[in-house]
Amino acid sequence: MTSIPQDLVAATSIAPEHKRDMDLAIKYACQGPRYTSYPTAPQFRQDFPLDQYKAWQGKDGDHKRAPLSLYIHLPFCNDICYYCACNKIVTREQGVARQYLSHLETEIELQSQLVGDKRPITQMHWGGGTPTYLDHAEITELMHTLASHFRLLDKGYREYSIEIDPRTIESSTIALLKGVGFNRISLGIQDFDPLVQKAVNRIQPYKEVAPLVDCIRSHDFRSLSFDLIYGLPHQDRYTMSETLRKVIALRPDRIACYNYAHLPERFSSQRAIDRLTLPEPQEKLLLQQIISHALQDAGYLHIGMDHYVLPDDELALAQREGRLQRNFQGYSLHMADDLLGLGVSAISQIGDFYLQNERGLDAYYEMIDQGQLPSTRGCKVSSEDRLRRHIIMGLISELKLDIAECNRQFGIDFTTKFGDELKALRPMEQDGLLDISEEEISVNHRGRPFLRNICMPFDAYLDDHRGDQPPPRFSATI
Repeated sequence: MTSIPQDLVAATSIAPEHKRDMDLAIKYACQGPRYTSYPTAPQFRQDFPLDQYKAWQGKDGDHKRAPLSLYIHLPFCNDICYYCACNKIVTREQGVARQYLSHLETEIELQSQLVGDKRPITQMHWGGGTPTYLDHAEITELMHTLASHFRLLDKGYREYSIEIDPRTIESSTIALLKGVGFNRISLGIQDFDPLVQKAVNRIQPYKEVAPLVDCIRSHDFRSLSFDLIYGLPHQDRYTMSETLRKVIALRPDRIACYNYAHLPERFSSQRAIDRLTLPEPQEKLLLQQIISHALQDAGYLHIGMDHYVLPDDELALAQREGRLQRNFQGYSLHMADDLLGLGVSAISQIGDFYLQNERGLDAYYEMIDQGQLPSTRGCKVSSEDRLRRHIIMGLISELKLDIAECNRQFGIDFTTKFGDELKALRPMEQDGLLDISEEEISVNHRGRPFLRNICMPFDAYLDDHRGDQPPPRFSATI
């Protein structure tokens, strides 16, 4: 087992170097986007140019043969997890999946008529909800439908991943997933502490997860990922340290550590969580530091803002080579410029367009029944958006921005154009979060927890809400 940093865990008073970080957590505590896209989702409009998107898809060009990523949203869950902010439908009525699958397959046909069948699918991810809510026949049928309409790959390098709920999966399903073509598994762990699990209504003891991990490994998947969340009710430095010991013992290839966003006014299930049981921003930063120290001491590399990977994982190589990307599924290899989302509420990023499907299930069904694409919100990316997206995604993925390369690529004088933004970053530079030179902006180790804050000055939309509409609500950055 790895050593947990005891100066962080056991001390009754915080060492000066850590107290400074706690002070920074207070100073920079605010709400801000997670930057899984730019422009971010609040900028999607109902009057977006869907006709322009269809016309662009109808033209021949390199985009008709370029690699493509697929995301398939399967929203059903047996039980509700109180922390969850995903678009999900909680039901134990298995028949509802049949109706959804029928409409999803029709959407696949509609979308494939636009996209075509020449683009190699280098990445695919099934998320939810709980994708394995589908039974074996439905999983097989859906994969067959996708293979009939898109160019799925059965050899060469590809990432086909699926999210699994450890509480509901059976060993026979693991074998099926491998057989239909998945090569990566993602497990929603969140936390191993019994009190934390009870508070979020997700009971999954370590003794049940460990045999599942052995089963997954026995089927020779390319990699196994864990999702953890810090900032959950009743979490503290002691419970987090114990969770990390168990996680490290299981040795997943990738670990994503997400900052819990408590927004009960937006997500009704979160109202079951007592706000008084949540750690304060300073304690959350301490949890993040414990995670970072423990996982790096155990041999993991820190990737981007919140991911950790073993040194031989493809994500580690991707960051070294500048091929890391961030999108709606977190960090991944940059294997395709375009992402096609399928299913209720799914988001696509294709060409200069962002599109989001209808979020209500009945309305989604109605549009599909009428033979319409179910995209009801979106935006077209402007040249200014592309520039700012390049900056934000560079900082949040690579932890740096090559100013000279940005000048060449976009034909600008960075220092002149972004004088106000650089001025906004100077206090962060003085606080030791980043370094600014004529050649680059680079985020250092202390600045990682503040990456969202560092990106925010380059977001042109933060103070630009429409008319009498209230400004969008974002999660806390720390």
